[in-house]
Amino acid sequence: MGTRPLLNRRLAGMGTTIFAEMSALATATGSINLGQGFPDTDGPDGIARAAADAVLTGKGNQYPPGPGIPELRHAVAEHQQRFHGLSYDPDGEVLVTAGATEAIAATLLALLEPGDEVIALEPFYDSYAACIAMAGATRVPLTLRAPDFRPDLDRLRALITPRTRLLLINTPHNPTGTVLTAGELGVIAELAVEHDLLVVTDEVYEHLVFGATHHPIAALPGMRERTVTISSAGKTFSFTGWKVGWATASPALVAAVRTAKQYLTYVSAGPFQYAVAEALRLPDAYFDTLRADLLRKRDLLVGGLAAAGFRVFAPEGTYFVTTDITPLGEKDGIEFCRALPGRCGVVAIPNAVFYDDVDAGRSLVRFTFCKKDDVLQEAVARLQRL
Repeated sequence: MGTRPLLNRRLAGMGTTIFAEMSALATATGSINLGQGFPDTDGPDGIARAAADAVLTGKGNQYPPGPGIPELRHAVAEHQQRFHGLSYDPDGEVLVTAGATEAIAATLLALLEPGDEVIALEPFYDSYAACIAMAGATRVPLTLRAPDFRPDLDRLRALITPRTRLLLINTPHNPTGTVLTAGELGVIAELAVEHDLLVVTDEVYEHLVFGATHHPIAALPGMRERTVTISSAGKTFSFTGWKVGWATASPALVAAVRTAKQYLTYVSAGPFQYAVAEALRLPDAYFDTLRADLLRKRDLLVGGLAAAGFRVFAPEGTYFVTTDITPLGEKDGIEFCRALPGRCGVVAIPNAVFYDDVDAGRSLVRFTFCKKDDVLQEAVARLQRL
């Protein structure tokens, strides 16, 4: 096989994800896993039954339509209108994907070419870096820095070059919990229009906001025709294993993304698409209760982490809390997280893995609070040992 590395050089350094490593460590040590962001309870029983009924009645067991079943595309369009006032044609402006992860991959592979630059909010979800690399493009980080994790919009303006093709936005933002304000998004939109840039916005936590308001950038002047909005069912309905996501955009952008997507999974999650179509039409009370429940869990974990000695940055959105381990006499989040299961039986994620500027995230550690109350209470008790 010669001396050439087997792994494509664009993916060098992107081996096993930190989520897989830390979840395996949690299993091996019997630790409480507050690292990977998946709930430890399933979503609504009625939605689970809808999926089971779809399987048993032969709905979606064979290949569904490439863009997604009509029922789900219509439900996504209705959801965008209901919650955000955005009007999309379910037949030409909605694309169903294998979770938001595939939507991100298909979008970036479709829209980027070698030599393009992508400005992304740093810290960024790890698949962003991988997909930009696979497209042969270059990521350019706009770093969100502690303690407020707000975007430096003057810095954003300075980062734009003739090679900039696309702005990659994530709000509510994982892992910091920042929710971009209408003012911040307005400036980003103005820059996108001024420089004729595409925008890809990852809004999977759109319903998980606390004391803030989620604003879709696609609703701003000049943005609908240049924005691909991505979301999914996993975070909102607590069925992360179903991997049902979607992208909404203009017909030309959806056609481009669909061209790449059809050579990735082609289609996926047939029966689950019928169930998610029902989930998106749940009454407002469902979304309100979800938000209130997670706010209580957030406050439980934030208080416990502060009592354990962490510096805690309470999030405005998502179900993650970023902390600084410096007050504990620690400096390196990766070393800290690898030792934490042995020290007190809890697993967390080091934020440094989400940064190109490793120093900016070196002492930061992320915990998730999408767990049962008694699990969070036990984790908090264990963290007191620190």
